[in-house]
Amino acid sequence: MKLKTNISIVLYKTSLEEIVPQLNEFLTNPQVSRVFLIDNSPNKQQLPDSLSNKHRVRYFFTGKNLGYGVAHNVALSESIKRDVAYHLVINPDVKCKASDISTLMNLMEERKEIGLVMPKVIDREGNMQFLAKLLPTPIDLIVRRFTPKGWFQRRKKRFELQRANFSKEIDVPYLSGCFMFLRMEAIKRVGMFDERYFLYPEDIDLTRRIHQFYKTIYFPLVTVNHLHQRASYKSLRLLFIHIWNMIKYFNKWGWIFDKERSEWNKKLLKELNYNK
Repeated sequence: MKLKTNISIVLYKTSLEEIVPQLNEFLTNPQVSRVFLIDNSPNKQQLPDSLSNKHRVRYFFTGKNLGYGVAHNVALSESIKRDVAYHLVINPDVKCKASDISTLMNLMEERKEIGLVMPKVIDREGNMQFLAKLLPTPIDLIVRRFTPKGWFQRRKKRFELQRANFSKEIDVPYLSGCFMFLRMEAIKRVGMFDERYFLYPEDIDLTRRIHQFYKTIYFPLVTVNHLHQRASYKSLRLLFIHIWNMIKYFNKWGWIFDKERSEWNKKLLKELNYNK
């Protein structure tokens, strides 16, 4: 049986027309079985006529904003039912080549110890986005979000591993949810996204659960483009949602005492030759 992957994209007030070029790119790859569009927008949309191979696209209109993790779980549940080997969780503002999917599938086939891969991510100007990080402490998030840009630069750069050699593969306990190439065997083992979170820490939570049993890899031989918005920096409402969900995260994993976080972060910094 040929290897297949599914893809899921969660939409919120995003026109389907905007993502047609990327959808058509995905559909040129015969290894892509289904692309699931989970639309949390207020109004239902129709698949555009410009979309090729519509039979491989499944559109789910939720009628309300379920949030990131809950919406992606709709598609992950379909991948579990269909017994698909892999599943790509991707944001609508990420641009990716169809051939990249095959590259990542081949990597995962060759190396069964990998449960999750995130490629190199660049912005529209071609600058590196530092989306492979340490597991956060409450101080890391406070410093990163609420202090002036020039303050605590050493700690901020350390959290984002900015001195790492990103030309090499790194096994990282926190990978961004903008692009998560998942081994479905790993999802069956650790579970899908934790639906207690409405937004923001779902990717931290899922990465670390997979990292308990598999490698979670930053992989620089594939590069994707991310038009990163950082919405919580622009909306007071989203900032409060961010804070509330991070409280849930630390209540689950530990605020000050998180042995797993301490051990993994210390091990990674040592491997990367960071000075404390």
